[in-house]
Amino acid sequence: MRTYTIILEPAVEGGFIVTVPALPEVGTQGDTREEALQHAREAIELVIEHRLSKGETLPAAISLPTRAQGRPTSTPTTSATAWTRP
Repeated sequence: MRTYTIILEPAVEGGFIVTVPALPEVGTQGDTREEALQHAREAIELVIEHRLSKGETLPAAISLPTRAQGRPTSTPTTSATAWTRP
């Protein structure tokens, strides 16, 4: 199982915007942190499935940002690690 870092950023209009540095085609959002994380999990799974179906390799995980760049948050039910930017 691979682990990917996701970035959660508060949206101006409320909720959270999600990006995944290792998988640039993943971009999603959610009204709550939990909803954004669930959407991220689903989007990551779809991108991985699509890449594998095309015979593409999956990228290695990208190292986590330093603590000064954000606050780490574990997501124990997924293979992603979420970082919320201040």
